[in-house]
Amino acid sequence: MGLYKPCQISRLFLEYKPEGHLWITLADGEYYPDVLEDAKLLYGSVIVLFGQLLKSSESSQRLLLQIAEIEQQWMRIQLARVFRKYVSPQTPVEMLKKRLAVYEIVENFGKGFRAIHEVQARFNARPMPDEALCALLWEYRSRGVKGYDLTARFFELFQLNFPHLLIIGPTGAGRDILMKNVFSDYPNPNRPVDFVIYNEDRQMVLAVGLARYDSDRGGAQEDDRTGGYHNCANEILTYTQSKQLSTKVIFINDGPGLLLGSMWRDYAVIEQSWPGKILVSTLRMIPERLTLTWLNKNE
Repeated sequence: MGLYKPCQISRLFLEYKPEGHLWITLADGEYYPDVLEDAKLLYGSVIVLFGQLLKSSESSQRLLLQIAEIEQQWMRIQLARVFRKYVSPQTPVEMLKKRLAVYEIVENFGKGFRAIHEVQARFNARPMPDEALCALLWEYRSRGVKGYDLTARFFELFQLNFPHLLIIGPTGAGRDILMKNVFSDYPNPNRPVDFVIYNEDRQMVLAVGLARYDSDRGGAQEDDRTGGYHNCANEILTYTQSKQLSTKVIFINDGPGLLLGSMWRDYAVIEQSWPGKILVSTLRMIPERLTLTWLNKNE
């Protein structure tokens, strides 16, 4: 049983709110303008290549087609991000990452592209390398890293304290686990989760969960996150209840975003929507809240 003692959850997530700032973990950040030298080294070649493609393109549509022809995935994605900034800020980022979507983008968004001569004028007016653009691209690089770090630290903490249990899932930028690979007849087979916890012989799914780091969140983003969590928990627990399974749902959330707006209270409502079946926790709460008794409880 590791460092844990079998016991019930000591207190609800909501009860931590008055001293919430003591229960969150702050990820290391990077200082500006310290990042600029590394950003210029990493993205300077991206901006140079974009300029070359820009010179050889007779239209903004042709520029995008040329970017899609770049074989190296990393370079192609960075060029697409620069394209979005200069030419088509309304085009969805995820769509730009897909090579096969390029003709669809031209068809649906091409009329709104900034004219190629104007793009060239704007680009040529900037210094080379463009520090501001390098800094913007650097921000893309760091997105998701805090979340990966949170997941990795949770896995380490869990394995330290429950060495006889099995936890699986990506601790970096790997593929999410799809619920069809957890339960073969799951009604929403492509539902992604971040981790799955099994008993010793992997015959029983004790819990499934998501891990997210909220560095700064509020308003519509806040509603989207908690609404998505609520739907996810309802879907999973409705299924497990229909199969008479005792599987739990765990949401590992951390970061200063929890202290903004109604986030903490909204997560507390989710936890209480299925009493005894859902656990919302920061890393610092894990030792006193995530227990073997709760994981094994069949109710």
